[in-house]
Amino acid sequence: MASGIKDKVVILGMGCSKFGERWESSPADLMVEAFEECLTDAGIERNQIEAAWFGAGIDAFNVGSSAMPMSIALRLNYIPVTKVENMCATGTEAFRGAVYAVASGACDIALALGVEKLKDTGYGGLPQRTRGVENDMYWPNLSAPGAFAQLASGYRAKHKVNGDDLKRAMAHVSVKSHANGAKNPKAHLQREITEEQAINAPYIAEPIGLFDCCGVSDGSACAIVTTPEIAKSLGKENLVAVKALQLAVSNGTESGHASWDGSYLKTTRIASQRAYDEAGIRRPKEEITMTEVHDCFSITELVTMEDLQLSGEGKGVKDVLDGAFDAEGSNPCQIDGGLKCFGHPIGASGLRMLYENYLQLQGRAGARQLSDPKLGLNHNLGGFPHQNICSISIVGPYGQVGSA
Repeated sequence: MASGIKDKVVILGMGCSKFGERWESSPADLMVEAFEECLTDAGIERNQIEAAWFGAGIDAFNVGSSAMPMSIALRLNYIPVTKVENMCATGTEAFRGAVYAVASGACDIALALGVEKLKDTGYGGLPQRTRGVENDMYWPNLSAPGAFAQLASGYRAKHKVNGDDLKRAMAHVSVKSHANGAKNPKAHLQREITEEQAINAPYIAEPIGLFDCCGVSDGSACAIVTTPEIAKSLGKENLVAVKALQLAVSNGTESGHASWDGSYLKTTRIASQRAYDEAGIRRPKEEITMTEVHDCFSITELVTMEDLQLSGEGKGVKDVLDGAFDAEGSNPCQIDGGLKCFGHPIGASGLRMLYENYLQLQGRAGARQLSDPKLGLNHNLGGFPHQNICSISIVGPYGQVGSA
């Protein structure tokens, strides 16, 4: 029977580029920027890496469909490199490949890297994907803001939430993330905003306003992973271990009939419960002490906190307004600024989230350092509310299950 990967793999080192409008940098430049930090942090030589996974989402505008761009950019030593793409979970998918390789014993040290240069696409948001089953059958004439505005409408209707209260809660989500991002030198947006600015901003798709949307950015992030035994032999202390990695992908049910009411993300509920089971977490609200979630829009973050069982169903608005997910709250969310302040370079986002939790667990997050972080959860969501991919990764101190 499968036993999962809890504590079988630890993070040896991580790196993250500066996110933003990186017109001056190529994808290769961003990869090198993240990798050099990661390699120095890991304290190993390049030739000790035995396999690598490379995540990039928009092939046509970036690096192409093969793995060679990363191998060439980083001058990897003729090792196997695998190119992966799984919508907005692409960065975590690369990490999953590297972690599974080490956990299986196939290699001792593996690299995961994600990169994206969205500014080079020429689009204001994400470019339209190629035709396929999901586009032909389920996604005609959809936009991301429009689809997530429908999530807000579904949530508001199911839980009978006052529209003004929901708008204030969404504004609070954005204000909180901007306050956190202002302390992060690697964030794209480093300026605080007020609730009045967020509430009174022009609508993009009601009730989603300008400040409820994440930006369009370029960036890269990466991780080097190994076994706890090897990490200790290299003199590493304060090990950050992988507790769980789970992925849930829509099968068409949400769009097929009325069993799904449009007020939540089914894949998030499924993937997170599997991850809690794998990590041995029984009380998520008590044991998970920090989260990085896929806040493509402020409503997505609010609903996700309920889907992750970190807020009671229908209680998200109250918990947000009460400050539960603020930096000083019971479960800080987007302590680095999140997608809201980093933007969403698809291949990089999952690893960028992991980078923050890794720094927090090692006490290296600088001005935004939390006082006593225990377990960190990362959540990626690709697609639209009615058809999507969700990945969950949980990390924490090696040998420790949770905070309780």
